[in-house]
Amino acid sequence: MKKFYTLAGLLAICLFSSFRPNRACEYAGSNLGFAKVQAEKGISENDLNKVRFFTYKALNAIEKTKDDLDKCGCEDADIFISEGKENIKKAVRTSSLNKAKEHLRNALKNIFGSIEALENHEFHKNKYPDDVLAMNTVGSKDLGTPKSISSEELLHQKIDVSLMDYEISLNEIVTSVDCKEARAYATRVIGICEAELLKPNLSDGKKYYNLRTKEITVTALQKLNGCN
Repeated sequence: MKKFYTLAGLLAICLFSSFRPNRACEYAGSNLGFAKVQAEKGISENDLNKVRFFTYKALNAIEKTKDDLDKCGCEDADIFISEGKENIKKAVRTSSLNKAKEHLRNALKNIFGSIEALENHEFHKNKYPDDVLAMNTVGSKDLGTPKSISSEELLHQKIDVSLMDYEISLNEIVTSVDCKEARAYATRVIGICEAELLKPNLSDGKKYYNLRTKEITVTALQKLNGCN
């Protein structure tokens, strides 16, 4: 059991280096997911100072999402989160616990709306894969020319390959380790990835690596839904 934790832990928090893919919408979605969790934590508190603590964390995550939202180009998500930001600011300014939680609930609705808008935006943007689109737009003389693989795609492949051992080890943890321990481990890795994604001036490569690690771990965590 210990070797599973060691291997998965090393793969989860190391190797964050020199990749340059661009997945602005997914990065924004990850940060908004973190903001959502912080807003939910704030709503569950009954102490105004604790509510404000989680509210500030949610606001910080939203602030750090701006550049990725701009690159993503999803106007609906931007509108929703702008409203959410204003509601969060109201939650910070009020001296009433009930009012703070009310504004935070409104902000949470805005965050949900922004996340949903991003998901829909990605669906519409990727409705037709590039190779299918190409088959319908190129002339017959172009059909014999193989599609060149961009440096970005090669780096994507490199990252995915580097994470294969981590995914295998994580699945072994899920199936062979005590359920509560496995859940705690997966949750901790997701937290590490979210913290990395919130860091300023993070290279695109590091953002992609953390995003993919988080996605793999979230998938594994869903297998533990029956864990009490």
